[in-house]
Amino acid sequence: MIAIEYQNLCKQFPGASYLSVDHVNATVEEGELVTILGSSGCGKTTLLKMTNRLYEPTEGKVILFGEDISTVDPVVVRRRMGYVIQQVGLFPHMTIEDNIAAIPKILKWDKEKIDARVTELLELVGLDPDQFRTRYPSQLSGGQQQRVGLARALVTDPKIMLLDEPFGAIDAITRLNLQSELQRIHAGTKKTFLLVTHDILEAFKLGTRVMIMNGGKLLQFDTPQEIVRHPADEFVDTLIRSAKDQEEFWKEVM
Repeated sequence: MIAIEYQNLCKQFPGASYLSVDHVNATVEEGELVTILGSSGCGKTTLLKMTNRLYEPTEGKVILFGEDISTVDPVVVRRRMGYVIQQVGLFPHMTIEDNIAAIPKILKWDKEKIDARVTELLELVGLDPDQFRTRYPSQLSGGQQQRVGLARALVTDPKIMLLDEPFGAIDAITRLNLQSELQRIHAGTKKTFLLVTHDILEAFKLGTRVMIMNGGKLLQFDTPQEIVRHPADEFVDTLIRSAKDQEEFWKEVM
Protein backbone atom coordinates (compact mmCIF):
# COMPACT_ATOMS: atom_id res chain seq x y z
CA MET A 1 0.00 0.00 0.00
CA ILE A 2 1.22 3.51 -0.81
CA ALA A 3 1.60 5.56 2.39
CA ILE A 4 2.88 8.84 0.90
CA GLU A 5 2.70 10.17 -2.62
CA TYR A 6 4.25 13.42 -3.83
CA GLN A 7 2.63 14.66 -7.04
CA ASN A 8 4.57 17.37 -8.91
CA LEU A 9 5.36 18.99 -5.56
CA CYS A 10 6.90 22.49 -5.55
CA LYS A 11 7.69 25.11 -2.92
CA GLN A 12 8.80 28.67 -3.61
CA PHE A 13 9.14 30.90 -0.57
CA PRO A 14 8.00 34.56 -0.78
CA GLY A 15 10.73 36.74 -2.30
CA ALA A 16 12.78 33.79 -3.52
CA SER A 17 13.73 33.54 -7.20
CA TYR A 18 14.06 29.75 -7.12
CA LEU A 19 12.09 26.68 -6.07
CA SER A 20 13.17 25.16 -2.75
CA VAL A 21 11.40 21.98 -3.82
CA ASP A 22 11.27 21.58 -7.58
CA HIS A 23 8.62 19.30 -9.11
CA VAL A 24 9.17 16.26 -6.89
CA ASN A 25 7.31 13.07 -7.80
CA ALA A 26 7.73 10.01 -5.58
CA THR A 27 5.82 7.32 -3.71
CA VAL A 28 6.68 5.75 -0.36
CA GLU A 29 5.30 2.32 0.49
CA GLU A 30 3.78 1.62 3.89
CA GLY A 31 6.38 0.22 6.30
CA GLU A 32 9.43 1.67 4.56
CA LEU A 33 12.19 3.60 6.30
CA VAL A 34 13.08 6.21 3.70
CA THR A 35 16.01 8.55 4.26
CA ILE A 36 16.20 11.93 2.51
CA LEU A 37 19.81 12.88 1.85
CA GLY A 38 21.32 16.15 0.70
CA SER A 39 23.40 19.15 1.70
CA SER A 40 22.02 22.23 3.49
CA GLY A 41 19.47 24.09 1.40
CA CYS A 42 18.71 21.19 -0.94
CA GLY A 43 15.01 21.10 0.02
CA LYS A 44 14.90 17.97 2.16
CA THR A 45 13.46 19.61 5.31
CA THR A 46 11.05 21.66 3.21
CA LEU A 47 9.79 18.43 1.64
CA LEU A 48 9.34 16.91 5.10
CA LYS A 49 7.44 19.96 6.39
CA MET A 50 5.06 19.87 3.43
CA THR A 51 4.29 16.27 4.37
CA ASN A 52 2.59 17.41 7.59
CA ARG A 53 1.43 20.83 6.32
CA LEU A 54 3.89 22.91 8.35
CA TYR A 55 4.54 24.37 4.89
CA GLU A 56 1.96 24.57 2.13
CA PRO A 57 3.09 23.68 -1.39
CA THR A 58 3.21 26.32 -4.11
CA GLU A 59 2.16 23.65 -6.57
CA GLY A 60 1.36 19.94 -6.52
CA LYS A 61 -0.12 17.61 -3.93
CA VAL A 62 0.80 15.41 -0.98
CA ILE A 63 -1.36 12.27 -0.77
CA LEU A 64 -1.37 10.23 2.45
CA PHE A 65 -2.98 6.79 2.23
CA GLY A 66 -4.98 7.98 -0.77
CA GLU A 67 -6.15 11.26 0.77
CA ASP A 68 -5.14 14.72 -0.48
CA ILE A 69 -4.00 16.43 2.73
CA SER A 70 -4.92 19.90 1.41
CA THR A 71 -8.56 18.85 2.06
CA VAL A 72 -7.87 17.97 5.72
CA ASP A 73 -7.53 20.28 8.73
CA PRO A 74 -3.74 20.79 9.25
CA VAL A 75 -4.05 19.99 12.97
CA VAL A 76 -5.69 16.66 12.12
CA VAL A 77 -2.93 15.93 9.57
CA ARG A 78 -0.20 16.58 12.15
CA ARG A 79 -1.88 14.50 14.83
CA ARG A 80 -1.82 11.53 12.46
CA MET A 81 1.99 11.70 12.33
CA GLY A 82 4.89 11.61 14.72
CA TYR A 83 7.43 14.42 14.32
CA VAL A 84 10.95 14.39 15.75
CA ILE A 85 13.42 17.26 15.33
CA GLN A 86 17.11 17.73 16.10
CA GLN A 87 16.46 20.09 19.03
CA VAL A 88 14.03 17.57 20.62
CA GLY A 89 11.81 20.36 22.03
CA LEU A 90 10.92 18.77 25.37
CA PHE A 91 9.06 20.97 27.86
CA PRO A 92 11.73 21.73 30.50
CA HIS A 93 9.27 22.29 33.37
CA MET A 94 7.54 18.94 32.84
CA THR A 95 8.67 15.45 33.84
CA ILE A 96 9.52 12.88 31.18
CA GLU A 97 6.19 11.18 31.87
CA ASP A 98 4.26 14.43 31.39
CA ASN A 99 6.20 15.25 28.21
CA ILE A 100 5.22 11.93 26.66
CA ALA A 101 1.65 12.22 27.95
CA ALA A 102 1.03 15.77 26.69
CA ILE A 103 -1.00 14.87 23.58
CA PRO A 104 -2.93 11.98 25.20
CA LYS A 105 -4.03 14.40 27.93
CA ILE A 106 -5.27 16.85 25.28
CA LEU A 107 -7.13 13.94 23.67
CA LYS A 108 -8.59 13.11 27.12
CA TRP A 109 -7.24 9.58 27.44
CA ASP A 110 -7.92 8.08 30.88
CA LYS A 111 -5.04 8.00 33.37
CA GLU A 112 -4.65 4.22 33.33
CA LYS A 113 -4.26 4.17 29.55
CA ILE A 114 -1.74 7.04 29.66
CA ASP A 115 0.34 5.38 32.39
CA ALA A 116 0.46 2.10 30.48
CA ARG A 117 1.44 3.84 27.22
CA VAL A 118 4.23 5.84 28.90
CA THR A 119 5.65 2.66 30.43
CA GLU A 120 5.42 0.81 27.11
CA LEU A 121 7.18 3.59 25.17
CA LEU A 122 9.98 4.17 27.68
CA GLU A 123 10.74 0.45 27.48
CA LEU A 124 10.58 0.60 23.68
CA VAL A 125 13.19 3.37 23.46
CA GLY A 126 15.46 1.70 26.02
CA LEU A 127 14.80 3.83 29.11
CA ASP A 128 13.84 2.18 32.42
CA PRO A 129 10.39 3.59 33.32
CA ASP A 130 11.08 3.37 37.05
CA GLN A 131 14.22 5.48 36.67
CA PHE A 132 13.17 7.99 34.03
CA ARG A 133 9.46 8.79 34.17
CA THR A 134 9.80 11.30 37.07
CA ARG A 135 13.00 12.96 35.85
CA TYR A 136 13.16 16.30 34.05
CA PRO A 137 14.79 16.93 30.64
CA SER A 138 17.73 18.78 32.24
CA GLN A 139 18.61 15.59 34.13
CA LEU A 140 19.04 13.62 30.89
CA SER A 141 21.86 13.40 28.37
CA GLY A 142 21.30 14.54 24.79
CA GLY A 143 20.88 10.96 23.63
CA GLN A 144 18.37 10.21 26.38
CA GLN A 145 16.40 13.35 25.52
CA GLN A 146 16.26 12.26 21.89
CA ARG A 147 14.87 8.89 22.97
CA VAL A 148 12.15 10.68 24.93
CA GLY A 149 11.40 12.81 21.87
CA LEU A 150 10.97 9.64 19.85
CA ALA A 151 8.69 8.14 22.52
CA ARG A 152 6.57 11.30 22.55
CA ALA A 153 6.22 11.18 18.76
CA LEU A 154 5.10 7.53 18.93
CA VAL A 155 2.58 8.00 21.75
CA THR A 156 -0.61 8.18 19.66
CA ASP A 157 0.55 5.25 17.48
CA PRO A 158 0.82 7.23 14.21
CA LYS A 159 1.20 5.38 10.93
CA ILE A 160 3.87 7.82 9.73
CA MET A 161 6.94 9.14 11.54
CA LEU A 162 8.82 12.21 10.29
CA LEU A 163 12.35 12.70 11.63
CA ASP A 164 14.33 15.84 10.79
CA GLU A 165 18.04 15.20 11.45
CA PRO A 166 17.14 13.66 14.82
CA PHE A 167 20.75 12.68 15.63
CA GLY A 168 22.49 15.71 14.15
CA ALA A 169 23.46 17.32 17.47
CA ILE A 170 24.58 14.11 19.20
CA ASP A 171 28.11 12.74 19.62
CA ALA A 172 29.27 10.04 17.23
CA ILE A 173 29.13 7.05 19.60
CA THR A 174 25.65 7.89 20.91
CA ARG A 175 24.54 8.57 17.35
CA LEU A 176 25.53 5.07 16.23
CA ASN A 177 23.65 3.55 19.17
CA LEU A 178 20.54 5.59 18.41
CA GLN A 179 20.67 4.62 14.74
CA SER A 180 20.61 0.97 15.77
CA GLU A 181 17.76 1.64 18.21
CA LEU A 182 15.78 3.37 15.46
CA GLN A 183 16.25 0.38 13.15
CA ARG A 184 15.02 -1.90 15.93
CA ILE A 185 11.99 0.26 16.66
CA HIS A 186 11.11 0.54 12.98
CA ALA A 187 11.37 -3.22 12.52
CA GLY A 188 9.12 -3.77 15.54
CA THR A 189 6.43 -1.23 14.68
CA LYS A 190 6.27 -1.58 10.86
CA LYS A 191 5.46 2.13 10.63
CA THR A 192 6.46 4.33 7.70
CA PHE A 193 9.50 6.45 8.61
CA LEU A 194 10.87 9.45 6.70
CA LEU A 195 14.23 10.61 8.04
CA VAL A 196 16.13 13.69 6.84
CA THR A 197 19.93 13.64 7.10
CA HIS A 198 22.99 15.23 5.51
CA ASP A 199 25.14 12.24 6.53
CA ILE A 200 25.53 9.78 3.64
CA LEU A 201 26.59 6.89 5.88
CA GLU A 202 23.54 7.40 8.10
CA ALA A 203 21.26 7.63 5.06
CA PHE A 204 22.59 4.42 3.54
CA LYS A 205 22.71 2.51 6.84
CA LEU A 206 19.12 3.30 7.82
CA GLY A 207 17.25 3.66 4.54
CA THR A 208 15.38 0.81 2.92
CA ARG A 209 15.42 3.38 0.10
CA VAL A 210 17.20 6.72 -0.14
CA MET A 211 16.02 9.98 -1.71
CA ILE A 212 18.95 12.09 -2.88
CA MET A 213 18.14 15.78 -3.35
CA ASN A 214 20.10 18.73 -4.70
CA GLY A 215 18.89 22.21 -5.61
CA GLY A 216 15.31 21.27 -4.77
CA LYS A 217 15.26 18.38 -7.23
CA LEU A 218 14.94 14.69 -6.46
CA LEU A 219 17.94 13.23 -8.30
CA GLN A 220 17.58 9.57 -7.38
CA PHE A 221 15.28 7.44 -5.23
CA ASP A 222 16.32 3.83 -4.86
CA THR A 223 17.84 1.24 -2.54
CA PRO A 224 21.34 1.99 -1.22
CA GLN A 225 22.71 -0.93 -3.25
CA GLU A 226 21.25 0.31 -6.54
CA ILE A 227 22.43 3.89 -5.92
CA VAL A 228 25.98 2.68 -5.29
CA ARG A 229 25.91 0.47 -8.38
CA HIS A 230 24.15 2.93 -10.68
CA PRO A 231 24.49 6.61 -9.62
CA ALA A 232 21.94 8.70 -11.52
CA ASP A 233 24.29 11.60 -12.29
CA GLU A 234 27.61 13.24 -11.46
CA PHE A 235 26.36 14.72 -8.17
CA VAL A 236 25.26 11.32 -6.86
CA ASP A 237 28.49 9.75 -8.08
CA THR A 238 30.48 12.39 -6.16
CA LEU A 239 28.52 11.59 -3.00
CA ILE A 240 29.31 7.89 -3.35
CA ARG A 241 33.00 8.56 -4.00
CA SER A 242 33.22 10.84 -0.95
CA ALA A 243 31.87 8.03 1.25
CA LYS A 244 34.32 5.55 -0.28
CA ASP A 245 37.20 8.00 0.31
CA GLN A 246 36.29 8.15 4.01
CA GLU A 247 36.31 4.37 4.15
CA GLU A 248 39.73 4.23 2.49
CA PHE A 249 41.11 6.74 5.00
CA TRP A 250 40.14 4.51 7.93
CA LYS A 251 41.66 1.48 6.23
CA GLU A 252 44.94 3.39 5.84
CA VAL A 253 45.20 4.55 9.46
CA MET A 254 44.29 1.20 11.06
